[in-house]
Amino acid sequence: MEPLYQTKMNCICCENIFTTSRVRPSFKKAVSIDSDFCGYYQSEVNPDYYVVRVCPTCGFATTENGIGRLTDRQKKNYHEQIGSRWNPCNYGGERNAATAMRVYKLALLSAQAVDEKPRVIAGILHHIAWLYRYEANQQEEQRFLRFALQAYIKVYEEEGTQLNNAKLMYIIGELNRRTGELSEAVKWFSRIVSDKRIVDAAMIRRSREQWQLIREQLNEGQPVTSNDASGDSPVQTTA
Repeated sequence: MEPLYQTKMNCICCENIFTTSRVRPSFKKAVSIDSDFCGYYQSEVNPDYYVVRVCPTCGFATTENGIGRLTDRQKKNYHEQIGSRWNPCNYGGERNAATAMRVYKLALLSAQAVDEKPRVIAGILHHIAWLYRYEANQQEEQRFLRFALQAYIKVYEEEGTQLNNAKLMYIIGELNRRTGELSEAVKWFSRIVSDKRIVDAAMIRRSREQWQLIREQLNEGQPVTSNDASGDSPVQTTA
């Protein structure tokens, strides 16, 4: 059985019907998963490469968690910022690492153009960081982990108090740890462990494990840094 299959999509921007490749569920099992949920797969086909679907006609790119319908204003904004410069290109077939990076950055630009939900933008930024991790490009991975962290914090500020989302809090703590913000990471992990309203046993266990890892990092002499408001922004990232 081939790992990829074709499915039809209806573009919410230009209403064109197109096909895109998806990975069969039997090929999606990860052989290992990093502490921030980046997966590694035994199959030569990486499911993360196929999360984004791109309309070949107008170039609008999104994920299954993205917005379901665009207003006329959103369509106009997308066309002015991206669509007017789009050269028709079909990403519906097999993808390699370079193609995956390109479609994720198209998804980021599309999401920013239509003012997509912060949670969706955070996920796209986090996935781009994973793509750089696969390539062992630590500098760009760190840059996009920081972008993702900023976006996840915005999600928490807007939604977290309503959702009491332990996984979201854990991701914020873990991305702080991965970007060297150890004191901030400890704050987030400790909140998960000490908040009696949180009953997510898996996230509590993971938070304790990462808290212990930070203690080991500090014992090895790694400095604790504070948040660096560098002003760097992914808004101008080019696809």
